[in-house]
Parts: sequence; structure tokens; C-alpha cells
Amino acid sequence: MANRITSLFEIQYPIVQGGMIWASGWRLASAVSNAGGLGLIGAGSMYPDVLREHIRKCRQATAKPFGVNIPMLYPDIEQLMEILLEENVPIVFTSAGNPKTWTPVLKEAGRTVVHVVSSVAFALKAQQAGVDAVVAEGFEAGGHNGRDETTTLTLIPAVREALEIPLLAAGGIATGRSMLAAMVLGADGVQVGSRFVASQEASSHPEFKRLVVEAGEGDTRLTLKELAPVRLLKNKFYRDVEAAYARGATPEELKALLGRARAKKGMFEGDLEEGELEIGQVSALIREILPAGDIVRNMMQEFEAARKAVPGYFP
Repeated sequence: MANRITSLFEIQYPIVQGGMIWASGWRLASAVSNAGGLGLIGAGSMYPDVLREHIRKCRQATAKPFGVNIPMLYPDIEQLMEILLEENVPIVFTSAGNPKTWTPVLKEAGRTVVHVVSSVAFALKAQQAGVDAVVAEGFEAGGHNGRDETTTLTLIPAVREALEIPLLAAGGIATGRSMLAAMVLGADGVQVGSRFVASQEASSHPEFKRLVVEAGEGDTRLTLKELAPVRLLKNKFYRDVEAAYARGATPEELKALLGRARAKKGMFEGDLEEGELEIGQVSALIREILPAGDIVRNMMQEFEAARKAVPGYFP
């Protein structure tokens, strides 16, 4: 399947694996790339030397294109960017920050740059900053999210109408049918996060993966908007946050409650009660833990089947 996204990244399928913290190491990224998608290493949970190690191991595990996602709110951003340039990573996804800060540096070095946004306004800023594509991520998505709570169904056509550059849809996408729907709305491809958390190669803790598979409708909630909006599975930590809101906690008190390394405790170390468990609403549709390559192949098979079946819905 050839389109603007497959051409931009030189990949077989327009499927990008989200660069999620504590889940997206070299094993997952290389497995997705080997299956024909674009794998991303999630640098947000990595120290600089760890990121370098994952880049080198990923390059040994796949001869196909892969990239790195870097949230720009992290304190080691300068060191992380230096490593990307030194290691000649060809594709960089940036998020959680101003794209004007690093896009010129990366473009001057010949990198393909993609920025993650949650609104039309930020999508336009990213395009003006010179990025090669944007990821428009709807309210359904896991992890850090937009404050406006715009759903993918609304966000994608609005961004498509405003932009000229390629567009990836994210948020609530885990199947070939949802991929087809996003592309009908104007996306050139999709970025998939939560579905790859429940993969064999994801570095997230097995108990967290189990909880994702067991999650049902309504088991996630967007919260902590005063700090950085994040979608969480409901557990003891989430209930503690809700109790803090009920008693009128200030942003400083919420920050103290969150503390440090809360996401690592939950998603990487497997503390299902005290940890921060970031996942999307689409977890309610995930039924099993599969190899990442099977996830890519299953999505494409379902996509093609759904595309062929569409005329039958409208006799």
C-alpha cells in the first residue's frame, strides 16, 4: 500500500507504533518495523545512555526504518537530541512542546520530523515550524493528552482541512476497521499505541499488560489536567487523585501526590495499585497479548477486508 506516509518513511504499511514510555524499547520498535510498519523507541522514559543503547540494538535487529519519539518536556532533552544526531536516527517524533524549538535543528541535519498535536491550532504551528507530518491525537488516546478533549472523529477531519502536509491519526485506533475510518476522515496513516502495549515485545510489565487486556468500557479516565492531562486506568492511585480533587486540592498538592517515577512504578515495575497506569480507551477492545508483527498483519488484513466490504453496506 503506497501513499504519502509510506513514501515519507519508506515503509510498507501506513502504521506507526506509538513511542510510549515504559513500553516502547528496541524489541517492540524493531518488531513493528520488521513487519512493515514504523517502530518508534520511546525516549521519554530513558536516560541518555539507555537511549543510545536502544538505538544501537534496534539497528542491529532491523534493517528497516525506525524512529525515536521524544517528549520535549523532559529535562534531558538536549542530551537526547545530541544522541539522536550522533546515532544518525533518520526519523524523529516530537511531542509535548513547541515544535519551533527543535524542528529547524533536526531538519538542518537531514532528519524527517513529525510532531504530535491535539488541536488544529497546534497542527498549524507544527506545519509552520517546518515538520514533515503531524500526528493528530484525539481524546481517546492513552498517556498524555490534550486539554480540549476533542475526539479523534472530530479532530482528524478538522486538521485535514487545515493542513497540507501528511497526517497521522491517533487515539482509539487498534483495528483495521478503525484505521480505515481514520483514513476515510482524511488521515494518511495511523499511529497506534495501546494495542502495542499488549504485545509480547513491549517492555511494560506483564501484570500491566494483563490489566490492559482485562479492561472494560469506562475503566479509563482523563485526569490531572492542571499538570499534564493523562488517561489512566482506574486503580488506587487514580482514586487517590479523585479524592484530592473532591477536597479541592491545589495544583501543587496534586503534583506532590503524583510524586516522581509514578508511571515507572505502575507500567514498568507492575505496581497496579500505587502506580500510574497510562492507557487509551481502546483498551476495552483489546482481548489478547500478541506478537507485534501479528498485530500489524492483523490490522492490515482487517483493513483490506473492511475496505472491500464497504460497498456492500450501501446497496
